[in-house]
Amino acid sequence: MPPTTRPSHRRDPIPREPQDTPLLSVTLQLKAKFNTMASARSSGESLRPDEAVDSDGWSTPPTELSEPDEAADHIEALRSSSPRRERKRRASTATVATNSEDIRRLLGNGNGTKFLQKYCCGDGCCMLEALPAAEGRPKHHFISQPDNEAYRFLTLNIGSLTLDTDLTQLVDPPEQKISFAPIRKESIADKFPDETQHEHDRDAVDMYPPTYMKPHPPYAIYNAPVYGARELTKPGAEKRTFHFDLDVTDYPAEGGVDFKVGGAVGVTPPNDPYVVEDIMNHLGIPRFQRDKPVRLFTRGGRWPTIWGDDQARELVTTRREILTWTVDISSASPTKPLFRLLADYAHAANEKKILLFLASAQGQAAFCDIRTGPHITLQQLLLAFPSSKPPLEVLCGALNQLMPRFYSLSNDPHVSSAREGLAGRRLIEMAVTIHETPAFTGAQRTGVGSGYLERVAAKFIRAEDQAKHDIESGQHCLHPGVAGRRLNLQVPMFRGLMANPLSKEFISDGPMVLIGAGVGMAPFRGFILNRLKNANCANKIWLIQGIRDSMLDEIYRGELGAHEDSIKKVVQSRATKAPPVGVEDSGVVEPKAEGKPSRVIDDRKQDKVAKYVQDEVRHQADIVWFVANAVDGRIFVCGSTKGMGEGVEGALIDVAMDKGGLDAETAKQFWQARKDAGQYIAETW
Repeated sequence: MPPTTRPSHRRDPIPREPQDTPLLSVTLQLKAKFNTMASARSSGESLRPDEAVDSDGWSTPPTELSEPDEAADHIEALRSSSPRRERKRRASTATVATNSEDIRRLLGNGNGTKFLQKYCCGDGCCMLEALPAAEGRPKHHFISQPDNEAYRFLTLNIGSLTLDTDLTQLVDPPEQKISFAPIRKESIADKFPDETQHEHDRDAVDMYPPTYMKPHPPYAIYNAPVYGARELTKPGAEKRTFHFDLDVTDYPAEGGVDFKVGGAVGVTPPNDPYVVEDIMNHLGIPRFQRDKPVRLFTRGGRWPTIWGDDQARELVTTRREILTWTVDISSASPTKPLFRLLADYAHAANEKKILLFLASAQGQAAFCDIRTGPHITLQQLLLAFPSSKPPLEVLCGALNQLMPRFYSLSNDPHVSSAREGLAGRRLIEMAVTIHETPAFTGAQRTGVGSGYLERVAAKFIRAEDQAKHDIESGQHCLHPGVAGRRLNLQVPMFRGLMANPLSKEFISDGPMVLIGAGVGMAPFRGFILNRLKNANCANKIWLIQGIRDSMLDEIYRGELGAHEDSIKKVVQSRATKAPPVGVEDSGVVEPKAEGKPSRVIDDRKQDKVAKYVQDEVRHQADIVWFVANAVDGRIFVCGSTKGMGEGVEGALIDVAMDKGGLDAETAKQFWQARKDAGQYIAETW
């Protein structure tokens, strides 16, 4: 029976080694006999097609026979002289390439690997250059991606995009809504009398907003002098927070509306002047045109007045003023119409195709990655695609309007006006935390509003530090704040929101629970200062302040009056030591010195230590439930929606379920009823 393989079934075609088959044993006598048999020609020779093979004749000279013993010695000698051949390794089944980069690494420069080409898909996804196309198929012209850091930061996945790829559902280019026309300086006073007091040189444009920007028509933006500025956080804090004193003594009357505790002022920040200059360089705007007054025509809408009437306008401005004050070049994510516009004005074929790809249906995934990934600015896009230089009047149609930023007052304006040494000046105070995101340069990019205010604060603080240094070195002596005020720093602002929920629902009496994290605690400072002005607030206000580390970022520490230690509970999420507690229980050591935090020494009591504000809300459930059910009680929440806002809402539901015996759905309805009644106010962002 001949040897067979097992299995030899059509469903399992993989052959196996023959089994249970007797092996042939070759003796020396058989070897000698085999040597006398005819052999084929050597592999080095070949047969011609017309050449016959003579099977009866010798194809090679016969080998002389030898004695068996002599042959055995000869074979043994051959074994010892021949190098030992390693056993061939079985081919690995491990994955060694999962993407085009791995394939290119394996192929190297491609020499000696042409045999792989017949197994390639032909789409060019594994090589930088296209493989030879099959017969009858056009060759692909693969895109050479821009070689600069701004483009690499985009981390675009363009797949097998080629210059010949058909793109569908391209968005329409944005409509051009404005146009420029020349104007003589002599005619500005006659046709635009409001512009006679407004300078258009670079220094003036960087400091003063244009007169046509009216957030509260017909009232213009007010440049409030900076009376004081200081940093509230310490070096090493994860987020920097600054305090500002703004002088609003000469703020014009606006229909009898006044600044109120808990209100929010609007700040209209300019774009970074260095970024504006860089964008004009990339757009190719000649320097003599950047600060030259031009006539601006708009077809309709509110732009550039913020909240003016919807109508066509004719204004006087400059190209620098437009980029500085009216369009958002840094904080808004890029849109498909913007990519389409940049594509229409791109001269390099590869850049044009990539930009069109981002504006098409095929590039939807890459577009979503840009929108949800690291923040991308207009400046970075112009650097990433340097051949695109659209005209400014066309580009403005694809950009959002630069909107005001709102900051809660951190004081009671009437209390601050009574501060010693103000000599009748009226101040409003606010706290600003600097918002940062990674930039393609490797540094951190600050937000438009917070970045502008940080630059203002830095100038003020440097002047004050220099004045202190002069005092220490025996030079002239200045009172605190004088050196900074001599710089004439100003913040463009307007009254903003004085009927927001925090201001509207604040009352001068009744128990309150104030829950704030980070800079969200700032408006509560004004609440507490207002209460101190009227009566003892130690038994009517409870503040839960969430921070990362009290040694670094506990803002307004020691500025909440004489009862601060009794009304405030600080919760630290990243402190190196256990946060302070106030639990009268075994395992908790109360401090001997006044003002020092309690310490937990029992590991079993660590669950009583709050790490986040929502944890402390649960620990203070009795107080929270008492205030929530008081006739004039108020619970205020202020801070970030993500994490803190959602966590506090869940903690309040737990309190209602625990103390009120409610189920989850009824607890939600309870807090909604309190919100409708103005007793539960959440101001989150």
